[in-house]
Amino acid sequence: MRKLSRYFVFFLFIGLAPIAEADMQEGYGNAAPASRATETQHRSYGSKVGNKALNAFANLTAGALEIPKNIINTTNKSNVFYGVFGGAFKGLVNMGGRMGAGIADLLTLPIPTKPIAQPLYIWDNFDVDTSYGPVFRLDQSEEEEPAVVQAPSPEPVVTAPAVAAPKAEPIDNSKQYNQETNQKLDALFKKEMKK
Repeated sequence: MRKLSRYFVFFLFIGLAPIAEADMQEGYGNAAPASRATETQHRSYGSKVGNKALNAFANLTAGALEIPKNIINTTNKSNVFYGVFGGAFKGLVNMGGRMGAGIADLLTLPIPTKPIAQPLYIWDNFDVDTSYGPVFRLDQSEEEEPAVVQAPSPEPVVTAPAVAAPKAEPIDNSKQYNQETNQKLDALFKKEMKK
């Protein structure tokens, strides 16, 4: 049984090595590397499937990190007692959701779909709670071209020279407010003490 799992891990890493190598050599050569925005729009089928496999593997292996993440985030948003118990429960639910998303990605590996869990990896933006988007939506980023709209250039506006108005000095009513407040509090205190 142990030999079988060793071979599985070996072949898994051998299968993921070309994907990692292709990502590292992206900027190799005379051409400048593409920006992040254009990189996500023009990806090949192999890179989409490879990223999906990497995402599925990360969701399955790092899904247990949802428990401490949610304990920390819930404690920071409320108190320690609720943070430990409520955050642990919330972490267990999100762990199941993230691992389920990883299993779904592995089962549908040949179909390039958009990621289900957001943020994509648990360590991306650790303070944000995990949410789940639409399931089995095809990643059609290659066909989608953003429409570039050129805004008209603004016409220059001619203004008259500004005239400086005298500044009004603020009125200090703090003494009057304090005297009125003290009188009201004294009257209330005397009324309550007579009871």
